[in-house]
Amino acid sequence: MASALLFLFCFFLIILLPCTSLAQTSTNISLGSSLAALNDNLSWPSPSGEFAFGFRQIGKDGFLLAIWFNKIPDRTIVWSANRNDLVQEGAKVELTSDGMLVLRNSEGGQVWSANSAGTEVAYAAMLDTEVAYAAMLDTGNFVLANTNSTNLWESFDVPTDTILPTQTLNQNGKLFARYTETNYSQGRFQFILQSDGNLLLYTTRFPLESPNFAYYATMTMGTGFQVIFNKSGSIYLTAKNGSILNMVSSNTVSMKNFYQKATLEYDGILRHSVHPKSNGSSAGTPLAWSPLTSEPSDICFRVEGDIGSGACGYNSLCSYNDKGPVCQCPDGYSFIDLNDKLKGCKQNFISQSCDEASSETNLFYFQEMQNTKWYGGDYEQFTSVQEDWCRQSCLGDCFCAVAVFNNGECLKKRIPFSNGRMNPSIGGKALIKIRKDSPPLTPEGPNAKKKDNSTMILIGSVLLSSSGFLNLVLLLTTYFIVSRIYNKNAGAIQAYSVMPGMNVKCFTYEELNEATNGFKEELGRGAFATVFKGVLAFENRKCVAVKRLDTIVGENELEFKAEMSAIGRTNHRNLVQLLGFCNEGQHRILVYEFMSKGSLASFLFGESRPNWYQRRQIALGTARGLLYLHEECSMQIIHCDIKPQNILLDDSLTARISDFGLAKLLRTDQTRTTTGIRGTKGYVAPEWFKSLPITMKVDVYSYGIMLLEIVCCRKKYEANIEDEDQMLLADWTYECYKQKKLHLLLENDDEAMHDIKKMEKYVMIAVWCIQEDPSLRPTMKKVTQMLEGTVEVSVPPGPSSFISSVF
Repeated sequence: MASALLFLFCFFLIILLPCTSLAQTSTNISLGSSLAALNDNLSWPSPSGEFAFGFRQIGKDGFLLAIWFNKIPDRTIVWSANRNDLVQEGAKVELTSDGMLVLRNSEGGQVWSANSAGTEVAYAAMLDTEVAYAAMLDTGNFVLANTNSTNLWESFDVPTDTILPTQTLNQNGKLFARYTETNYSQGRFQFILQSDGNLLLYTTRFPLESPNFAYYATMTMGTGFQVIFNKSGSIYLTAKNGSILNMVSSNTVSMKNFYQKATLEYDGILRHSVHPKSNGSSAGTPLAWSPLTSEPSDICFRVEGDIGSGACGYNSLCSYNDKGPVCQCPDGYSFIDLNDKLKGCKQNFISQSCDEASSETNLFYFQEMQNTKWYGGDYEQFTSVQEDWCRQSCLGDCFCAVAVFNNGECLKKRIPFSNGRMNPSIGGKALIKIRKDSPPLTPEGPNAKKKDNSTMILIGSVLLSSSGFLNLVLLLTTYFIVSRIYNKNAGAIQAYSVMPGMNVKCFTYEELNEATNGFKEELGRGAFATVFKGVLAFENRKCVAVKRLDTIVGENELEFKAEMSAIGRTNHRNLVQLLGFCNEGQHRILVYEFMSKGSLASFLFGESRPNWYQRRQIALGTARGLLYLHEECSMQIIHCDIKPQNILLDDSLTARISDFGLAKLLRTDQTRTTTGIRGTKGYVAPEWFKSLPITMKVDVYSYGIMLLEIVCCRKKYEANIEDEDQMLLADWTYECYKQKKLHLLLENDDEAMHDIKKMEKYVMIAVWCIQEDPSLRPTMKKVTQMLEGTVEVSVPPGPSSFISSVF
C-alpha cells in the first residue's frame, strides 16, 4: 500500500513539474504577441509588476513605446523606443513569429525595431540565435532571449536618458537628455563614455548631436572602460581591470525600500535619485523622487562655451537653487516659449536704430541687475573707466544691448548674449539697455485679437464698397494664372529641386529612368542594391552612378529624407559624394558621382595590380575617410561594411569610401551575408557574434583585414592554395611577421620588397586593428597617425584565434 501511494505521489509530481515550470515562465512574452496604442492600460509587466513595457500617451502629441516604474503614482518613464517619432492611436508593437520586436504606426509603416536601436542582436552560427520569447525583467531591462534564456537584445544596451541599478554603460555608450520636462524627444545635453575612456557631460550643437562644450569630464583618457551602477546604489567609472577610476555617485541605498535611477534631465543635470517603494505619503505630501547627487553641482557656472546658448538659452540668466538651475529673463525681455525656457528670451521693445543712434539716446535707459554677468561674447572691452562713462558709451552705441561693469572694467555685448548667470559671488552689475515707454512689438492681452478682427472688417468694408474692388479681383486672378503657367514652364527647365541647406537634389523616377536609359548599363550588383551608369542631361551630360535599393527600412518618406540629408551634408575628399536621390512611390534610388577607376577590389585583385606607393596612398586615404565618418562629421557614422568592393577610385586613384550611412536605411535581412550580421563574411568583427555593443571599432576591424589585402595584394581567403597555412591571409601574415619572413608575402613585388620596413609597419598596424577585444584596437585617428608616421607603432599582440571561425 505504501509503495502504491509512493508511486501515485511520484506520478503526480511528474505531472506537476511541467506546470511549475510553466508558471515560472508565464510572464514571458511569446512570439506573435502584440500591444496596441489605445490607452495606458495595455502593457507587459515584469514578474513583480514593478516595471512595465508598453504604450504611454504623451499629452495630445501621441504615444511613446516605453518602459516605466509601474508601482509609483507618476509611473516614471526610464526608456523609450520612439522618443523622436511619437505614434498615434492604433499603432502596434509586435514580437513577430521570427523574433523581431517591431513598432508600426497606425498605417502599418515600421517606425522602430529592436535591431535598429543602436546595437544589433548578436548572432553566431555556433549559438542558438533564434529569439524564443521576450520578457520585461524586474531590473527594468526588456530583453529578447533564446531558448537557453540568453539575451540576444536588451534595452539596457540602448539607454535613452536613464540608467538603472545593475546596468552598465560601455565605451561609446551615451545618455541623451529629453527636450523638455514633458517632451521626451532628444534634447540639448549628452552624457557619454567616449571610446578614449573619458567620461563627459556636454552641451550639443542642437538640433545636431555633435558635442559643443564639455561641462564635466573625468579626464580618464586611455583608462576609462565602463560605467557601473551597482545594486548598492553606487555609480562609478572603472578601468578594464575593474579598478575604480571615478565615483559619479557614492551613495549606498537599500533596494528593498527604495527605487533608484540616474537620469540626465532636460536641464543638463545628471541626477541620481531615489523613490520610496511605499505607496503612502509623508506628512500629507505624496512620495516623490529625491535626488541623492547632482552633477554638476552648479551648471550655471560650468557651461562657458564660446558658442552655444549656455545653460538657459540666449539672452537669459541662470541661477541655481537646491532644485537645480532656474532660468529667467532680464528686464525688458520675455521667454520665447514658456513651455521651453531653455529656448531663451526675446526683446520686448524695438532695438536702437543705427541710422539715428545719436538722436535716440534719450529714448533708452538702463535697468541695473546686481551680481549678473554673461560669460564671453564681448565685442568691446574697456578698463580703468568710470561707470558713467560705460553707460554713455553703451547708450551711444546702437550695437550695445548690455554693458557689464565691475571694478573699472566695462564689457559691451550685442544680441544675442549667452552663458548668463546670477550669483552673489559674481559682483558688479549688468546694465540692460531698454527703450522707454515703448509698446510691445506684438499685440498682447485679450483685446488684441478683437482689435485685429475689427481692422480686417473695416478694410474689407472699404474694399467691398469701392467700385475698384472687382478690378482688383480680376487683376489678382490674372496674376495667379500667369504665375501657375510660369512656374510650370520653369519646372520643365529646372529639372531637379535641391534640398534646403545642402547640395543634394531630388530626382523623379522618370528622370533617372531616362538618365540610365531604362537602367540598362549595370555597373555592379550587391545584396541590397544594383548600380547602373547614368548620364544627367541637365548637368552637361555628367556621368553618375545610380544605386537602386531593393529594400529599405519602412516606407517613411520623412525618415528617408532625413537620412539623405545627413549623408548629403558629409564632405570629404575620401568619400564618394551623394549628388541626389529619388523617393517616389516604392522607388528608393541614390545618385552618386561616378568613379571612373571602379572598385579597389577589381584594381587590387585584377591582372595589373597597383604599385606599392599607390597602395599606401589608398590605405591612408581610406583611413582618413573613416576618421572623418567616426569623429569629424556632424553625426557619427559607423559604416558596418568596409571592404575593397566599397572603396572606389577616382581618376587620380584617390580612395573614396562608398555606401556609408546606409546601414540605418537597409533592412536587416538585406545587410547580411551571414545570419544576423551586418557586413560581409571575412570582414566582420567578432563582437557581431557576441552580446557586445557595436561601435566604430567594427569598422577598425574590417579596415585591418582590408589593409592586409592592400599590403599583400591578395584576398583575405584563398581556397585554392596547396599550403593550408596560407589560406587565411590574417593568420599567414602574422606567422610571417612573427618569424621575420615577411618577404614571403611579397612575391613578384620588388618595390614593396625594397621598402620592407614600412611594409612591416603596415602589417603591425593591421594586426592591432584585428584584435578580438575591441578596446585593444586603435581608433581610426590613431590608425591614421600611425600610417602618417606621427605616432610610433608598438609591437602588437597576436591576432585573435577567432579569426579562423569567421571564414
